Amino acid sequence: MFIEDLILENDKRGIADLKQLLPNHFCIDAAELILTKPGTVLITTGFYILNAKSPETDGPPGALAIGNALKRLGYDVHFVTDHQTLELMKHLCSKDINLIEFPITSYEKSISFSKDIIAKLEPELLISIERCAPDENGVYRNMRDLDISDNTAKIDLLFELHDNTIGIGDGGNEIGMGNIRTGIVNSNTLVSYPVVTTTNQLIISSVSNWGGLGLVAALSLKSGHNLLPSASDHSDAIKTIVDLGAVDGVSGIRDYLVDGFSIPENLVVLRKLNDYVNSNI
Repeated sequence: MFIEDLILENDKRGIADLKQLLPNHFCIDAAELILTKPGTVLITTGFYILNAKSPETDGPPGALAIGNALKRLGYDVHFVTDHQTLELMKHLCSKDINLIEFPITSYEKSISFSKDIIAKLEPELLISIERCAPDENGVYRNMRDLDISDNTAKIDLLFELHDNTIGIGDGGNEIGMGNIRTGIVNSNTLVSYPVVTTTNQLIISSVSNWGGLGLVAALSLKSGHNLLPSASDHSDAIKTIVDLGAVDGVSGIRDYLVDGFSIPENLVVLRKLNDYVNSNI
């Protein structure tokens, strides 16, 4: 069993069926891309839950794990998100990590903002985890195919302007899922309006946070150092954002859940990844 198998366990949506459309070791491939691009990296996350009017718990803890791992490897890490998730990231991140608020505005202003960010920071790499992208009609939709465009910053435009990109998702409506759009179209369990935004590397997982942890596990193997968060740190990250108003993405309820999985269930995945890394470094 490999990292990719571990992060696709307990799949409730059918995303694991699309593993055949990707390289066997897509986490390792993404880690190798990162390690060839030292310097500044932009990480984006944050998915708005319409019925709760709040961001969800899937995404920020995984983004934090990736950001902390990259900091340990010497990268200059910046997080980019919209105002709903910005407050969550402020409480999760250390003070030396830059947070950028991407405005929810028109396409034209969003393109201009994207170009300004890239020109100012000159990032070597962009990473997205559980961040909504548009369908072929330019509409941002949730897992129930409802339009959330008015509540979603067009951060995907950054990925249209850059050559080195990684996407992490679990449902078909996230940045990067354009890579396997045909498979999503033919699925009976994933979104009905798959996105068109592609990335150089794509990681799929049963829960996007698990995909983020899978990427950190792969970075650990390639760097020779276990970069995964501790169980207490990962648990605290979930609890912190829920206490700040984040909700479970499946139920829309403010509870210590991530896509319906309890904190202990999430920690089982982290433990398995830790065991795998420690056995293979």
